[in-house]
Parts: sequence; C-alpha cells; structure tokens
Amino acid sequence: MPDSARILVVDDTPANLEIITEILANAGYTISTAISGDRALKRLQAYTPDLILLDVQMPGIDGFETCQRLKDNPETAYIPVIFMTAVANTSSKVKGFSLGAADYITKPFQESELLARVKTHLQLSLLTQQLEQRIQERTAELQMALDQLSRSQLKLIQSEKMASLGNLVAGVAHEINNPLGFLNGSIDHLNDYVGDLLDHLRLYQQNESPRTTLIQDHAHKISLDFLCEDLPKVLNSMQGATDRIRAISSGLRTFSRSDGEYKAKADLHEGIESALLILKYRIKGNSHRPAIQVLKDYGELPPIECFPGQLNQVFMNILANAIDVFDEAAQQASSVDLDNASHKIEISTAVLPESKHVEIRIRDNGSGMTPEVTCRIFDYLFTTKAAGKGTGLGLTIAHQIVTEKHNGSLHVQSEMGQGTEFCIRLPMS
Repeated sequence: MPDSARILVVDDTPANLEIITEILANAGYTISTAISGDRALKRLQAYTPDLILLDVQMPGIDGFETCQRLKDNPETAYIPVIFMTAVANTSSKVKGFSLGAADYITKPFQESELLARVKTHLQLSLLTQQLEQRIQERTAELQMALDQLSRSQLKLIQSEKMASLGNLVAGVAHEINNPLGFLNGSIDHLNDYVGDLLDHLRLYQQNESPRTTLIQDHAHKISLDFLCEDLPKVLNSMQGATDRIRAISSGLRTFSRSDGEYKAKADLHEGIESALLILKYRIKGNSHRPAIQVLKDYGELPPIECFPGQLNQVFMNILANAIDVFDEAAQQASSVDLDNASHKIEISTAVLPESKHVEIRIRDNGSGMTPEVTCRIFDYLFTTKAAGKGTGLGLTIAHQIVTEKHNGSLHVQSEMGQGTEFCIRLPMS
C-alpha cells in the first residue's frame, strides 16, 4: 500500500488524536480526524479512507455502534476498522470482531506496534481489492466467453436447421415440379384434343342423316349435351389446380432459398407469404379451434439488402409462436369459448422514411404474456412451453438474425388478455 494511504482516526480525546496523527503523518500517511462516532459517519459521506482507527469508548454512539453502522452501509462496509481501546478483555474483543473489526490496538499503544498493524491491514485491504478486481475481470471474461459460445451455438443450430429445412423443402418442390410439368403439358394437349373431338362431334350432329334410335338412346343416357358443356369446365379446373400447385412450389423455393456470403436484394412480402404458405395447414381450423384469420396491411416496401432465407426463418418463428398460443388456449377452453373465439393474426408493413428503415409488425389477439415473461422472451433456452413442446431457441435465433445479421431491431409488446405484437425494423441499406 502506498505511504499516502488515507486514514481516518476517530477518538474523543484530543491528546490521543494529536499523538496518533503525528505518528501516522510522519510515516507518510494522509490523516483525517473526528472526535465522535456521529462526526465520523458524517465525514464519511464525502470522504472515503483506506482504513479507520476507531476508539471504543466515546460519548454518544460508541465505537461498537459506529462500526455496526459502517458495516451496514454497502459504501463503507469494505473499509477495514481497527479498534483502539483501554479495555482489553476477551468479551470486548469478541464483540468487536463479530461486528466486523479487522484488529485491536490496546491503549496505551507502542508506536512500532501501531505502525505495524496499520501497514499490515492496509496491505491486506489492497490485496483484497486486487483479488476482487481480478475475480471481476475473470468473471467478465468468462461471461464474454459464455456469450460467445451461446452465439456460436445459435449460429450452428440456425445453420443446421436452415440447411435441413432448405434441403427438405427444396427436395419437395423439385419432386412436385416433375409430375407437375407432366400434368401441365398433358392438360394443354388434352384441351386441344377435347376441343377437336367436340368440334368433330358437333359437325357429326349437324350433318348426319337421321340418327338411329340406338345412338339417340346412348346420347340421352350419357347426357351428351351436358357432357359437351361441362368437359371444358373440368379441364379449366384442372388447369387452375396445376397453377395452384406451381404457386405452392414457387413459394417453397422462395422460403428455402439459401443465403450466400453477401446480402442480396429481396422482397420481404414474398418471404412473409412463403412462411404463411408453409404454415397454411396450421392456420386452418381443426377439432380444437376455428380457423385463424390472417389480416394483411402491406405497404409499398422496396426490395432491401438482406439474407432472405434467414429473414424467412424469423417470420416463420414469430408466426408459428402465434399459432401455438391459439392452439394452447384452445386445448384449455370450453366448447362455448371456442364457438365465440375469433383468432386473428395481423401483419402490417411500412417504410419509415425518417429512420430509413422498413417495419414489419406481426400481432395476435391471443392470451398475451406477463411482464416477467416478456422481459425474457428472447433469452437463450427460455420457453414457457411444456417439456417436448419447444426448445426456447426460436425467438432467440430470430433476435440474433435481426439484430446481429441485419443491424435491425426486434421488440415485443404484450399484455395479458390483449395479445402480443412483434415489431421488426430493418435498415433499407
């Protein structure tokens, strides 16, 4: 400890203060004094010594009470206290140590003993502070390492999930495209064939000699006029179905697109729609609840530079969580509640010109969350779902993608009984 260490001496006897001050000042210490416990406590409000020499027997609050108050105050509790007393019985010493005193000096004291004890406890205090600082630094380093490990785990999990899901969805889309191409081509040919056959049949009907009874009966039996009218409609419906399958396949490819090393311009609405497409079967009504209404209010968003595949995963996680809320509530609700239920997911997008960001809001009218849950919703491995129902990684990964990968923000607002809203903001460039 430097010789310039600051020491507060508390004693109600001026002669004692003078002697102690002279000894310690000659040894190079910076001395401050107080003649009572009250004055010492007031002095400590603006002055922080490295050590306190405290007389036990003083008017007003004695040394024991003064020490008790010092140790009860977090701002002064760490300062070592050495009692000075003429009463050297064991019970007095035990009481002092129980209150947190570091040592005792018995009056009348020897100069060498006083300096030795002061030096020892200043060194111990310094070593303690250095140790605490090293512990804090080490703890901070360990926390940083743990945070880095968590981020690395999330990135790995995210990459593996996206790779697996992307390969699966891309494979399904590819498998759909093969028979789809055949059906589409066949329907085109079939339209031509049927058109030619119907034209030929009409010519036959218009130019033949009077038909035999057998032909007339068969035409009546197969409802020939209706068949000729309905067959083109059936072919048109088949063409519409193949167009729908093609749209689904395109949506699957959009959702499963793999991201490169660099960002690419993408239409966020396409990503949202692809996530809704994947979740369509869950949005439909089932035996537990009615269908979920999806209300869209899309603004005019420009294509933005992003990692589209990762943002698709964000949309998927948030929308899937909203659906989970409705499913969990439906399992606990009565049939009357289900009849009166109106489940809604509202999606809105807009440009924020003042901040040069785009904003995506996804809101549900579900059961909402408590403030305690809301505060932890993005925490690693935190989940309110039952065992086996969720990992607690979905929203953590979503938050990491938005904030770290895209320099955006992801916030949540929720109120019990009023639903939950997630707000995503992404820079346009």
